[in-house]
Amino acid sequence: MFLAKIKGNLVSTQKNKELVGHKLQLIHEIDLEGNFIGKKDAVAIDLVDAGIGDTVLVVKEGAAVQQILGHKRAPVNTMIVAVVDDIEVAK
Repeated sequence: MFLAKIKGNLVSTQKNKELVGHKLQLIHEIDLEGNFIGKKDAVAIDLVDAGIGDTVLVVKEGAAVQQILGHKRAPVNTMIVAVVDDIEVAK
């Protein structure tokens, strides 16, 4: 799992039938201070109704995604599983 910030919504008129009705988000991994890591964005399925600018917890593992969805038919390996309200790190 990793932290990410939502950069935008992904809209598609054509999509896999297993993704119909699911929201897709454009995300970018962040560190604990909220700084972007790397240069690549990713697409994640959103089941928690997060919005642009939200910090989210993302799982990137096919088996975990399959367990959450309850089937293996969707072509998904990255999923938003929580909206993060606050991050507190003991130093």
